[in-house]
Amino acid sequence: MASVLLPASTLVRAQDPWPSKPVKVIVAFTAGGTTDLLARAVAQKLNESLGQSFVIDNKPGGGGNIGTESVVRAPADGYTLIVNSVGPISVNQSLYKNMGYDPLADLAPIVQIADVPNVLVVHPSVPAKTFEEFIAYVKADPGKLSYGSTGVGTSSHLSSYMLSQRIGSETLHVPYKGANALNDLLAGRLQFMFATIPSVIQHIKAGKLRALAVSSDRPSRSLPDIPTVAEKGFPGFAAGSWFGFFGPRNTPRAIIDKLNKAVNDALPLLEEQMIREGADPVGGTPEQFAQFTRKEHEKWAKIVKDSGATVE
Repeated sequence: MASVLLPASTLVRAQDPWPSKPVKVIVAFTAGGTTDLLARAVAQKLNESLGQSFVIDNKPGGGGNIGTESVVRAPADGYTLIVNSVGPISVNQSLYKNMGYDPLADLAPIVQIADVPNVLVVHPSVPAKTFEEFIAYVKADPGKLSYGSTGVGTSSHLSSYMLSQRIGSETLHVPYKGANALNDLLAGRLQFMFATIPSVIQHIKAGKLRALAVSSDRPSRSLPDIPTVAEKGFPGFAAGSWFGFFGPRNTPRAIIDKLNKAVNDALPLLEEQMIREGADPVGGTPEQFAQFTRKEHEKWAKIVKDSGATVE
């Protein structure tokens, strides 16, 4: 009898299948970056397959923490999601003090979209033409080479830190906010940088930057002729980026499964485009993605501790 007293609209909403209205997809970084480009490509396919708009909402700041926390605090109804990356999910807990939430516990992993290796790029003024020559160049001039990053504790910073440690020669870290690091590298004010492949692949093809090695444990399909750091004398070196969908904790399993299937169905349609632009499609189950993010957290926690990096 209580249901008779409920407004008809309330009953309809309770029974509506997801999604029955536009879905907001938070990107915790600025428009035009790798996270944003991947989110928009997948969102377009979801618009078509699920019959609702998946609207990208960029909320940058705090190394991705601002946008991430907005989803942690959002209702777990499937209408606020996030496409996020390695930093906010698996690195920032070790880097930032008093975050106020735990992304591994307070977000529900849904599906991994892609692996995006970092690529070691140098300005053409650097005489090294190969990775081996670059190592020799760094060793010959300790403390004289500068590298840029997209911020303290980001994968671009920690990749360069790891390599410098393994080489045993000091290099100068210059942290930036966002794309400014790449701009200074292109201008020759920096000598090298580990950057996500999508952010630099066109500059590599145009000859404005020289690619020497990728940070993944296997060659990138986007740059198949570029060797890995690991195979060039640094076994175990793996420090790439990755991206995937998350929802607030307690997002209904039916919604997680539906979105997981839709993204897995979309990735083969995007594969050629993603590889051309520098990303390797992944997919998989929510459980596989959850296990992967936990392992990434364990790996990066040690690297952050060893580097001494911290952000207030």
